[in-house]
Amino acid sequence: MLREEVVLVDKEDNETGVAEKLEAHRQGSLHRAFSVMVWDTRGRLLLQRRQIDKYHSGGLWTNTCCGHPRPGETSVQAAARRLNEEMNIICPLAAIGTFTYRAELDSDLIEHEFVHVFRGIYDGIVAPNPIECDGYSWSSPDVIRRQIAAVPQAFSAWFRKYVEAEWPIAPPG
Repeated sequence: MLREEVVLVDKEDNETGVAEKLEAHRQGSLHRAFSVMVWDTRGRLLLQRRQIDKYHSGGLWTNTCCGHPRPGETSVQAAARRLNEEMNIICPLAAIGTFTYRAELDSDLIEHEFVHVFRGIYDGIVAPNPIECDGYSWSSPDVIRRQIAAVPQAFSAWFRKYVEAEWPIAPPG
C-alpha cells in the first residue's frame, strides 16, 4: 500500500511539513485540502454519496469531490485529478476561495483543513467510480438546505459547514 501524505500548513496556508494522511486526521493537524463544486447549466449542484467503506464519513452525502493535494502537487491539479478519478468528470475548474474548518468525525478522526474550493460547470454523463462513490444526485441549493435541515446526519461535516456558512453553495452566474 502506497503511503498517502498530506501537506501540513499554518493558518495562512504556508507549508509547514508533511504527515501521513491517517495520522494527520488522528491528531487533528491543520492540512491542505480541496473541495470541488460542479454545477450544471440548470443551476443544480452535483452531490456524491461517499462509498460506505471510506475510512471516514462513509455513506454520507457531500459536495462533488474533495481530497488532499499530494506534496508537490497544486490544489487545482489535485482537484482535477480526483474529480476524474472519483466521478469520471473532466471540466475546467475555477478557484472561488478558501475555507478553514475543524470537525470531529467518526472513527475518532478529526478534520482540520485549509480548503481550496473550486467550481466547475458540466452537463455531460456522470459515471462515478464505485470504489469512491455509492451514488450521486443533482440538487438545487434550496433542496440541499431543506435536506440538511431535515436529516443533517446524512451529510458530511464539511459540507454542512459550507451550507451553514452559505458559501460556496450558490450556482455560478
